[in-house]
Amino acid sequence: MSPALTTASRRKAPPSYRFHQSSGQAVVTLNGKDFYLGTYGTPESRHAYAQLIAEWSASDRQIMPVGTEKQLLTVSHIIAGFLVHAEAYYVTYDGQPATELNSYRQALRPLKKLYGTRPARKFGPLALAATRQAMIETGWARKNVNKQVNRIRSVFKWAASQELIPAFVCEALRTLAGLQPGRGGARETAPVRPVPIAYVDGVKPFVSEQVWALIQLQLLTGARAGELVRIRPIDIDTAGDVLTFSPPHHKTAHHGHKRIIYIGPKGQEIVRPYLLGRPVDSFLFSAAEAEEKRRKRQHEERETPLSCGNVPGSNRKVKPKRTPREHYDVAGYRRAIARACEEAFAPPEHLCPASLPDGKQESRTAFIARLTPEARAELAKWRREHHWHPHQLRHNAATYIRREFGLEFSKVILGHRSLDMTQRYAEADQEKAQEVVRRIG
Repeated sequence: MSPALTTASRRKAPPSYRFHQSSGQAVVTLNGKDFYLGTYGTPESRHAYAQLIAEWSASDRQIMPVGTEKQLLTVSHIIAGFLVHAEAYYVTYDGQPATELNSYRQALRPLKKLYGTRPARKFGPLALAATRQAMIETGWARKNVNKQVNRIRSVFKWAASQELIPAFVCEALRTLAGLQPGRGGARETAPVRPVPIAYVDGVKPFVSEQVWALIQLQLLTGARAGELVRIRPIDIDTAGDVLTFSPPHHKTAHHGHKRIIYIGPKGQEIVRPYLLGRPVDSFLFSAAEAEEKRRKRQHEERETPLSCGNVPGSNRKVKPKRTPREHYDVAGYRRAIARACEEAFAPPEHLCPASLPDGKQESRTAFIARLTPEARAELAKWRREHHWHPHQLRHNAATYIRREFGLEFSKVILGHRSLDMTQRYAEADQEKAQEVVRRIG
């Protein structure tokens, strides 16, 4: 039988202590396998049952290998067992899979590809370094590589805690130092900067009312995108003249930290239209509502008579790949801004799809294929300069709050636990620095 870790049973109650008639022993069945516990009814058999159930529950209802079976466990077996644990552990407050689960899956793909068949107890620092090099060659950035290597270490730490591998394995993996800036050949990422307000205003005609409200609210509150997309009326405290919002799910919730977002008069003007006539447990910024309004606007602007062309609703797919949700998620919010940037800040003509003789536009595949390496680099530079993403809005807010009110207030409003983190977000005020130099002479 393969020593692979089996999938956990999803029953709430543990399997029962039973009498095995032919042998007279106590027996319990875990994941389809019978475990005999000794003479039925004796204190020893009941103690063995309690011990076995406790270990089985502690290991996410998996059957842990024993004896020589542990020596046969491969890296793939460890990965499979950890993912069963992670699916139950990394969940949000409402029971949905947390983003950390996908991060672990990404980290474990190169590990499984290179060392899936290697005995887990023989996986050492050199193998971890080779896995890290594979991540670098894939094009992952240095900071991301370091995070993913740490996640791999966490997987082996979990395996050691389950007594699947010796503790010295995960201790040895800790000896591999992280990649330092400019060393190891990993790609460096540019620091996140505030987005020019002109670029923010430029996307307004190309986004929905809900997305524009989210953009403005981020600028005013400095909140993370993930904290605002799920805001509901029931979550907002309206007792004072400044509204407060405590998101149940946020970046440091798993550490027991409470996050408070403050909404002032300007922010209240933004959220007020979405509070009126809405159930208290519904989401303020609904992607489904935005799509419904878009279709309604299309219908109002229709020039073709209703007796001709498509009847409203007739050209919808029966099973679309993506349907609008009751609230935006961070990825959907980011995509909406990216599409708006494409429309608002079109690159030079030679970097755009060409118009064909039949009046149609060149396909994206053909457009990318005809670009020279120089043209691709030019297009990438153009997009870096003219496109932006939601996280930059948090930097805008941090810079303004720090400049006007100081670092300590910026820390509180952004929800940081330390001033060091706040300083990463709040960019230096170059204008004030230049004014000081002018006065110095």
